[in-house]
Amino acid sequence: MSQRPDTRTLWVFGYGSLMWQPGFPYVEARRARLDGYSRAFCIYSLHYRGTQERPGLVLGLARGGTCDGIAFRVADADASAVRAYLHARELIYGVYREASVPAELAGPGQHQTVDVLTYIAETSHPSFAGHLPLARRAAIIRAARGKAGSNLTYFAATLRKLHDLGIRQPDLERLAVCASVSGPFAEAAGPEVLEGRSRAFCNRRGCKPSAVRNDRRHAFSYRRRLPA
Repeated sequence: MSQRPDTRTLWVFGYGSLMWQPGFPYVEARRARLDGYSRAFCIYSLHYRGTQERPGLVLGLARGGTCDGIAFRVADADASAVRAYLHARELIYGVYREASVPAELAGPGQHQTVDVLTYIAETSHPSFAGHLPLARRAAIIRAARGKAGSNLTYFAATLRKLHDLGIRQPDLERLAVCASVSGPFAEAAGPEVLEGRSRAFCNRRGCKPSAVRNDRRHAFSYRRRLPA
C-alpha cells in the first residue's frame, strides 16, 4: 500500500539534466516514476544547448507513457531558494510549464507516492518540436551548441546517468546510435571530445540550422510558475 507523506515537503523530479546536474541542495535522492508522461527530445533549445540561429534539441516531458527518473527531497529551509533557482534555470522562455504531479518513489520496503515539482513541455509554444523524425533529431543534436556546451555532451551525460540508474529507453538508444554517442568510445568520451565532434558535424557540407520562431514576449508566462 502506498504512503503519502506531508505534501508540504518539496520533492523535485529530474528526468534530463537535473538528474546529473541538479545544481541545488537536497537531503535525499530516490529513483521515481511518473505515469502519464514520457521523456522525449521534443524541445528546441535556443539558450543552453543551441542558439536562435542554430537551435539544439533537449528533453521534455511529453504526454503519454511513463518516465523513470530521480526525485530529490529538499530541506524545508531550502525550499524557497530551490524554487527560485529552478524558476530561473528552467523557465527562460516559457516552453516548460511548472507542475506538481504524483510520482511513485522506489526503494526498499513500501513504495511511496509523493507530489513532485517538475517541468512539462508546453505543446502550444513555438519552441515545442514535437516528435521529429529520428534522422532529423540526430542531425540537430550532433551540430548544436549553446551557452552550456554542445548538444552531444548533454545527450551523452543523460545516457550515462540512465545507464547508471539501470533505466532502459529504447528510443533514446536508437537515437544515440544515429547521433554517434553510443558504443564504448562515445560513452567514455569527455566533454572536450564531444565538443570537437559537434564542431566537425556542424562544419560538414549540408549542415543547416533549423528554423524556429520563438515568441520572446513570453506569451505563456501566466502559466509558468506555481505558487510557493
